[in-house]
Amino acid sequence: MDAVSGALFSIPWAQHRSRSTVATGMGATTLRLGTAGAGLLLVLFLLVHLAGVLPAVLAPERFEAYAAGLHRAAWLPLVELALLAAALLHLGLGLAKVIANRRAGNSASLSSRRGQPLAALAARSQAIGGVGLLLFLAVHLGQLRWPRPPQGAERAALEAVLRQPAMLALYLAAAAAVGLHLLHGSEAAHRSLGLLDAGNGPRIRLAGRLLALVVAIGFAAVSVALALGLGLPLQPGP
Repeated sequence: MDAVSGALFSIPWAQHRSRSTVATGMGATTLRLGTAGAGLLLVLFLLVHLAGVLPAVLAPERFEAYAAGLHRAAWLPLVELALLAAALLHLGLGLAKVIANRRAGNSASLSSRRGQPLAALAARSQAIGGVGLLLFLAVHLGQLRWPRPPQGAERAALEAVLRQPAMLALYLAAAAAVGLHLLHGSEAAHRSLGLLDAGNGPRIRLAGRLLALVVAIGFAAVSVALALGLGLPLQPGP
């Protein structure tokens, strides 16, 4: 039997098939690890960004000081480029993984979540949600970054945008899309990194749901509060 196997493996097509299988496995691993790593970097950015915009409602003077200091920082362009690269990498690898899974006929993840409609929706919407969030980011930066509002007028510029009903709807849709993305992505990232097992699975899923809820509600609440003028008044400077 060993002799037969060795003879078969020595045939060129068999060698090519073996190398192709190894390459496919390595490619799938690269897709999983790359998507997860870039996604985790973007999650860190979301948390920092949420912490930065919350004072726009609760402590406007601190928000204006934070925004002014941030835009004066020499390292900001480098961080923005790194985040853009991470976003494009995450989106590109994510789309490649979706295409590979569909070609392979892989529907196990969706089938296993038929009893969880929200989780199934989160899984199905990953690709389109990622594209939508990237487009939203371009709109957001065009409104509040290029050009940048005058110093001390960051919150006023944000309020002017959010008081437009269509823009408020867009920002709320983006918050919901981020929540859905995190709901699925938090578990998927741990699985891709080999950190998910039967023992810690329930805790990781619960943590992912809480993260998705906090981030989505946080951004939505800031948007609604500023749109309705519910933020604390900005005290005039000396």
